[in-house]
Amino acid sequence: MTRTVKIPDATHPITIRPTSARVTVRVGGAVVAETDSALSLAEASYPVVQYIPLADIDQALLERTTTQTYCPYKGDASYYSLTAGTGQPDAVWSYREPYDAVADIAGHVAFYTDRVDVIVGT
Repeated sequence: MTRTVKIPDATHPITIRPTSARVTVRVGGAVVAETDSALSLAEASYPVVQYIPLADIDQALLERTTTQTYCPYKGDASYYSLTAGTGQPDAVWSYREPYDAVADIAGHVAFYTDRVDVIVGT
């Protein structure tokens, strides 16, 4: 299958910057991640997403799933379920080989904020 690759531009901007505060991720009261090395990805009019280095996550709480999605700006995403708390299926995603325009997010994961608590500035 041919994938359309789009480059961020003025009509669909994407910026990636270091988050200037500590980021903590919790689910069901359990701390899943804490980092001072998060990246804030701002894409078009979407809410800013915190990308956490995989090394700063309790990986024992992650279970890889078979879910995959595609973003024409970032590439192929793979997913993890969280086993902490009540468990959250496909709550975490990662672009293992992101496109060049967003290469900084390689080695990072992001969390759905409607399934976990992502606290910036703790």
